[in-house]
Amino acid sequence: MISFDNTEIAFAGKSDSDLQWSYRLFKMIGKPWLVKFGKVVTNAAFALHLPVKGMIKKTIFKQFCGGETIADCNGKIAALNQYKIGTILDYSVEGKSEDDDLDNTRDEIIRTIEAAKKNNSIPFAVFKVTGIMRTDLLRKANDPSTALNEQEKKDFADAFARIDAICNAAFEADVPVFADAEDSWFQDAIDRMVNAMMAKYNKEKAIVYNTIQMYRHDRLAFLKKTLTDAKQGNYFIGIKLVRGAYMEKEREEAAKGGYPSPIQPDKAATDRDYDEALKLMVEEIDRCSFCAGTHNEKSSLCLVELMNQHGIPKDDQRVYFAQLLGMSEHISYNLAHAGYNVAKYVPYGPVKEVMPYLIRRAEENTSVAGQTGRELSLIIKEKRRRKASK
Repeated sequence: MISFDNTEIAFAGKSDSDLQWSYRLFKMIGKPWLVKFGKVVTNAAFALHLPVKGMIKKTIFKQFCGGETIADCNGKIAALNQYKIGTILDYSVEGKSEDDDLDNTRDEIIRTIEAAKKNNSIPFAVFKVTGIMRTDLLRKANDPSTALNEQEKKDFADAFARIDAICNAAFEADVPVFADAEDSWFQDAIDRMVNAMMAKYNKEKAIVYNTIQMYRHDRLAFLKKTLTDAKQGNYFIGIKLVRGAYMEKEREEAAKGGYPSPIQPDKAATDRDYDEALKLMVEEIDRCSFCAGTHNEKSSLCLVELMNQHGIPKDDQRVYFAQLLGMSEHISYNLAHAGYNVAKYVPYGPVKEVMPYLIRRAEENTSVAGQTGRELSLIIKEKRRRKASK
């Protein structure tokens, strides 16, 4: 039986000074007022061109990011690989609208695929559709009642071509690629495009993966339909299962727009559907490959038990666990130590460009019940263990 309380394994990759730094950071993140204040101050500092980049790189960037370039991430990739944990290079630049910027993001993602082809420590690539397509266009394309004009049709075709270029590069390199999930007002259009890529490139095995956010009440039904479509179309599906990261924004948007919220009624419903989705994926393992992207201990143990019940080997490449860099080390390191396939999302990019991602991580740790407290309690436990062993 795996124990996520084994802090010696969980923090094996951290020196005493690293552990102390993580302790201080999570203490700060645990204060909602400080996170809000930091967000305002950081945005203002960048707007005023103040020299804050160095400070950010030494603090929150160091905890949650691998570097500013792929080459910068090599040290983190090697360090994780020492403990049999893979790296998912996540180019975390978003919100661009000019074609040149969108093309540059596409090219950078393809470079992560090329890096993965050369390095077995990088099992997946990943992209966000909003990183390679204008958000206003994607939102309009998401609404079936809204027709695109001729220029928008051309722009949409160009964006779809970027997605196809990424998926084709992944297919040629034999590197699976995740399409991340996004806000519900983008997701239907994303689902249609990613499913088309799965039908095209997943004829022999799962190369293209869609991401499903189980905090939406309709996603278990969507997952079942995706599976049915794949069987009928005779292709494999790749699925990354997550709970989701946009709950408050989704509820606010639904209230503003006067439509029913797509979010589950409570956390228990999200947890139930997440574990049901894991069960379905395990039962359909001959048709699918999947990644359990979760910081939830119970769901991680649920998947371990399901794999045992169905006789799926720990190192079966069709099943992966994944967590974000700098978070839930007790899950990642203990699973990897026990022989399961584990990867960490390692965001990278210019400091200023990845600030929206970093702010989300800080806010997420503050808002998710018990997240910061759990991280801190494990760090404190390990600090005490090390002190006692000296």
